Amino acid sequence: MDRRQFLASTAALACVTGAAPLGAVRAPMRAERAPLREWEIGPVIRGRNYSVGMPLHPEISREGWFFDFPGPRRRDGHVHYVTRRTGPLDGARGLRLRYRIDAQAGTRFVPQEFPDRTALLSLYIQRRGDDWLARRGTQFHRWYSPQDRVVPLEPGEHELTILFAENWISVMGSDHARSPQAFAEALAEAGRVGFTLGSSGGRGHGVYATAPARFTVLEFSVI
Repeated sequence: MDRRQFLASTAALACVTGAAPLGAVRAPMRAERAPLREWEIGPVIRGRNYSVGMPLHPEISREGWFFDFPGPRRRDGHVHYVTRRTGPLDGARGLRLRYRIDAQAGTRFVPQEFPDRTALLSLYIQRRGDDWLARRGTQFHRWYSPQDRVVPLEPGEHELTILFAENWISVMGSDHARSPQAFAEALAEAGRVGFTLGSSGGRGHGVYATAPARFTVLEFSVI
């Protein structure tokens, strides 16, 4: 399947799920839906967007908002981080994500870096001032779902709630239990929040789909 056929099939999938297909003309976004533009598909680091083949922002739907997975080959693109800006999180209890994946039968979700591993979703917190180098202190600026709380990517509707009291993992492999002060500081100075797609050994290193597939966010909330 070439890229044009893949996108045409994605449009057909959208007709089945009720969301607007790629390239469709959409009504202007209502003012109350404007915050959707705060969500960014990235990350964008020093001018480069690591979510290759993806738009910078998701699209609106009747149920929430969505993006279509790139594919069907690695060179067609991959989606890594989906985040928005946030304020301090030290007064909150955790994060909740409710979402649905629509995909054709037999679709595989493939980590672009480690294609032999399971594609995973992780919730995500990023401290302000991260330089993406994970050194000289910024090794504690990115935090991901606890080891036993990552979720394999698979079709269907899913809900994930993770409390900040749980054992979140830092980008260089420490965790909340071993570095409680660093985690507390990340919450107090949080700059971005959302979720990532990747695999073990690369939580946000990107995923693509071997057939048309759509990720719809039904709810994302700080609780």
